[in-house]
Amino acid sequence: MTNSLFAVLSMGGIGVILAIGLAVASKKFAVEVDPKIEEIEIALPGVNCGACGFAGCRSLAEAIAEGKAPVNGCPVGGIDVAEKVAEIMGADAGLAPERKVAQVLCKGGHAEAVQRAEYNGPKDCRIMNLTQGGDKGCTYGCLGGGTCVKACPFDAMYMNQNGLPVVIEEKCTGCGECVKACPRNIIVLAGEEMGVHIRCRSLALGKEVRKVCQVGCIACRRCEKECPVDAITVTNNLAEIDYDKCINCRRCVAVCPVNTIEYQEGKPVIKRKAG
Repeated sequence: MTNSLFAVLSMGGIGVILAIGLAVASKKFAVEVDPKIEEIEIALPGVNCGACGFAGCRSLAEAIAEGKAPVNGCPVGGIDVAEKVAEIMGADAGLAPERKVAQVLCKGGHAEAVQRAEYNGPKDCRIMNLTQGGDKGCTYGCLGGGTCVKACPFDAMYMNQNGLPVVIEEKCTGCGECVKACPRNIIVLAGEEMGVHIRCRSLALGKEVRKVCQVGCIACRRCEKECPVDAITVTNNLAEIDYDKCINCRRCVAVCPVNTIEYQEGKPVIKRKAG
């Protein structure tokens, strides 16, 4: 009994000593955290999407507090978040970062694209791309597995009946999660005012494209020649738009013989400064 009591008291004493030691060490070696970091992190959306270029909201908050990132560095939060962060930092919010939304550069769904096989594996585009390559004849187009939709943290995408993802622009924050999830790089971020899009990513020759998709780019160069601001170039059998030059004039849409180029109704003609 005496030995047991002694063991218990000894262990208890050691525990008390260790606890005191840890308490002293925690105070002595504690790293002071700038209280602004906590305030900024609370003001940020908290989705940790990485659209700001940092690992997450905490990393962005630390960078802002240290003066390594602007107070309007969160593209998801927009001007509202920028103003809150600016108030914490005692700075001017400045202009809100340009709002960007996701654009799906493929319109070859079940109705337009040739189905070369029947895919029976998991409905995940990354797996489909690495195994059978999906069921479509085009090896560059949308696989239709909906991985981008699942990756979207804001429910801003859905799969339509034609087997293609659709972006709900009102909900899209431009976080880029869908862009990272797509194994075929058919999703890009573009300024919300951009209304003209070449919805094809195929690098195949025109005659090969026509065999597998009714609306694929055949690199005829009509759009390139028609564009008044040199915003379209054809490289490696594919026409691409420079969104920094495009003015939504829609002349390319009118001359595209296979309807690859699409205009979103309601987007304005853009006036750009010379140079």
